[in-house]
Amino acid sequence: MREMQLHALLSLVEEHLCGKDSPGRSVGKMTFYDGIYPFYPLQRTSFIFSTHLLTIILVFLVLTVSFLLILPGIRGKSRLFWMFRIIISLFIGTVIVALNFTSDWAEARTTTNTTYKSFSSEEVNAEVGLHIGLYGINITLKGNPVNQLNETINYNEMFEWKDTIDEEYGDALERGLPNPILYIAEKFTLSNPCHLIYQYRYSGRYASATLWTAFCCWLVANVLFSMPVILYAGYMMVATAAFIFFSMASFSTIMNLPTCLFTIGTSGAFQTEYSSSFWLALATGVLCLIIGVLVVLLDCLIPGKIREAFSVGVDNDEDEDVYFGEGYLNSNFLAGVTTTHLTTLVLPTDEIRNVSRQPSLQELSVRL
Repeated sequence: MREMQLHALLSLVEEHLCGKDSPGRSVGKMTFYDGIYPFYPLQRTSFIFSTHLLTIILVFLVLTVSFLLILPGIRGKSRLFWMFRIIISLFIGTVIVALNFTSDWAEARTTTNTTYKSFSSEEVNAEVGLHIGLYGINITLKGNPVNQLNETINYNEMFEWKDTIDEEYGDALERGLPNPILYIAEKFTLSNPCHLIYQYRYSGRYASATLWTAFCCWLVANVLFSMPVILYAGYMMVATAAFIFFSMASFSTIMNLPTCLFTIGTSGAFQTEYSSSFWLALATGVLCLIIGVLVVLLDCLIPGKIREAFSVGVDNDEDEDVYFGEGYLNSNFLAGVTTTHLTTLVLPTDEIRNVSRQPSLQELSVRL
């Protein structure tokens, strides 16, 4: 009896899940939360800010505040120079590190009407964005308006290419992400005929490696600026700029790929273009180059002034110019010492021992 009841219960569950008709029951859709498909059981939250970038900015802000607290202890006009030097140097270091974790070296955007879910003809009006970084891509989808089809359409999905993104693409399929995101992500898989993953992955790796080398050159330059070798500090700033330019050249190789168009909805094809991180890297490289060239030229033309500006190599000159004020000597004491010395030269040998005797403390006090 119990087996028959259990069998009947399983049959009812199967009929309900498969949508089959049963006596006295209407066919129901497999939906939850007022029509939201089971792929999206919860309302999504939009992307706010990258935690990597937030950590980098906070670390360098703490360093900046720490160095600025030292400024009141610096006197004269050099205080303004030191503040300018600290801000510029930390800005360069922050940019070099942050560029490794940004996802907007290249971008592509389009606004279109496109299908939203698989196996559904319903369309939404949304802005689709592709953001390319050195370690992966970000694909954004934002509805216009945000609330459509009884859902909040605001996605920002990250696909990293540690080796390939095929595994992350498979996870996206299982999660049931919207069609535009899956379409763009599929372009970067190994099986896609465009083969974008190869060039983007290797270009990003080499660009990141050269950026970290530029960061090391920046650290060495800051150390050399605190030593009496300002010329070599200028050389290291030029090297920093050179490695930043090398990273840009490495990333630029993605533009030499065969044209692979992204076509979504009714907007037509769109392609990627250089974005804010690329131009920020260019500006930082030019800044490092200008600083390095100026330091090298000034060190060759006016080495004394440039060392004085950086407060290095001036200790010996300051020691020579120290003025101790007026001094007074006891002439009687000096006369006694001189007479005793001269007398030892003419006295007989047997009296040298008595004359060359060291004066006692009482005799010295009397003479003084």
